[in-house]
Amino acid sequence: MTYIKPNFRHPALPKNKIGFARADYEGAISTLCAGCGHDSISGSIVQACYEMAVEPHKLAKLSGIGCSSKTPTYFLSNSHGFNSVHGRMPSVTTGANMANRDLIYLGVSGDGDTASIGMGQFVHAVRRNLNMVYIVMNNGCYGLTKGQDSATADFGSVSKPGSKNMFQAIDLAGLALELGATFVGRSFSGDKTQLVPMIKAAMSHPGFAFLDVISPCVTFNNNVGSTKSYTFVRDHQEATSTIDFVPEEEEITVEYEEGKSTHVTLHDGSKIHLEKLAPEWDPTDRFSAVGRLQQAKMKGDILTGLLYIDPESQDLHSLIDTVDQPLNSLREKELCPGNEKLQAINEGFR
Repeated sequence: MTYIKPNFRHPALPKNKIGFARADYEGAISTLCAGCGHDSISGSIVQACYEMAVEPHKLAKLSGIGCSSKTPTYFLSNSHGFNSVHGRMPSVTTGANMANRDLIYLGVSGDGDTASIGMGQFVHAVRRNLNMVYIVMNNGCYGLTKGQDSATADFGSVSKPGSKNMFQAIDLAGLALELGATFVGRSFSGDKTQLVPMIKAAMSHPGFAFLDVISPCVTFNNNVGSTKSYTFVRDHQEATSTIDFVPEEEEITVEYEEGKSTHVTLHDGSKIHLEKLAPEWDPTDRFSAVGRLQQAKMKGDILTGLLYIDPESQDLHSLIDTVDQPLNSLREKELCPGNEKLQAINEGFR
């Protein structure tokens, strides 16, 4: 068996508007278990970036430690990348984002990497509204250390050895809403129809875009009794809506039945179209989103889709009023404007 991809690409492969084929957004061959949900998420990231015509060198992918944090190797091999310390991806992303605001930042994490050792880092990235896409590949277990329950394992869920989880789960989507995240979504790794447009919308959102993606672990958490298995998620998935993302430059041709649809216009003119399936839910009302999330939880269902978005979001650079030019490109003449400017500033404090 080989882990080296062939270099040959058929010359007739379709290209996006900047001349890249879908294969140009791929990475190395995955070494994860066959059937792992994480590989499906990687495929959705590849598809979203291809359709969005993202220039690979303008995207930075960052991760921590865990099965999920291996996945940046498997997509966008021509992008910037940094594999950080366990649970520390948010602070590394914060530093990179502050230095260069011109890149798209895509952080990949797991339920252990985020909900346990990295919880403190996660909450501060949310409250600062850091401009990034934060994807949690959530399988409810520690796959690299033989499948122990993670902090997102549901109460009463049965592990592969047969023991029941006695602790309440940390609901990362609910926590993100509580902390003030300006974009919150949940999806299933096996539902690319929903996940791809959500990733595209998240990349266009000016602020912290959080996606909690249920991603079954086929080796340690795909058994009967697990609430993170393929069978359970498919049987208990409740969608808020069907979603369609339309970039600004594309003609909008989608139509929905009157009274059952809505659209959200983003800062760049792009639109998110939603055909509502869930009653008593407004994607721009945080309290409505929290309510629908709790209702689904009480019924034992997994609510998926775009849960909440703030169309008026301002990212960290806007909040602290940094210069438009990336900080890593500032030179001495911008950083040291001279004695006269300094004297004028000092006079302003007299």
